[in-house]
Amino acid sequence: MNRLSSNQKQNVFLGTRALPCPYIDGEIERKVITDLSVPGAGELYDRLSRAGFRRSHSIAYRPACPSCTACKPVRIRVKDFNWSKRFRRTDNQNRDLIAHEMVAHATKEQFDLFQQYQAGRHSGGEMETMDFREYRAMIEDSPVDSQVIEFRTREGDTLVGFLLADRQSDALSAVYSAYDVSSSARSLGIYMVLWLLKQARKTRKPFVYLGYWVEGSRKMAYKADFRPIEVFGSDGWTELSNSKST
Repeated sequence: MNRLSSNQKQNVFLGTRALPCPYIDGEIERKVITDLSVPGAGELYDRLSRAGFRRSHSIAYRPACPSCTACKPVRIRVKDFNWSKRFRRTDNQNRDLIAHEMVAHATKEQFDLFQQYQAGRHSGGEMETMDFREYRAMIEDSPVDSQVIEFRTREGDTLVGFLLADRQSDALSAVYSAYDVSSSARSLGIYMVLWLLKQARKTRKPFVYLGYWVEGSRKMAYKADFRPIEVFGSDGWTELSNSKST
């Protein structure tokens, strides 16, 4: 089991105030958080990720809800990943796209796509009202090794999707992604995860972190399709049973 080391225990961990859960009606959400803007941020972030934490801006967080443990950190085991016919088809459908890797930098073009994505897929959510200043902070406010990958059409150089990802010592971590919701046939959300998996294999990183998964959540159902996938719980990282579905 991954436990916090003595060095991590020297960091200050705080609990957030209780808020309504965005995933399960009637539940209360709380998180435990700590600041990553410290010397050795990358190493600290690696250890915290292995203990189920995620990053947002310069903060690492993990659910600490008083009466619920439904949010499970998940990661894909890269070397054993099953390239199903569906995934191969999605990969082939997007061969005309070019991935442009860059430092984590926000642009107006990305923000326009972000707004379209939020309106189309997460209408009414708190991120839909973000302005460019807030969006730029989400992309650029990182004390670790972060990058933005833009996916553009080979013809026309049209931005159809982008991915904010962190490069860790043993993993790539998908922090945030957005895409053109009018291109549903491309399955761009799935494709960007597949791209990360190929990059992780190329750079010999054993894991791709996908954030949290809630069994029964329609918005998170796709994560359980990437097999084998591991979930973090009281026994550390264990493989998600094939009987589990969303």
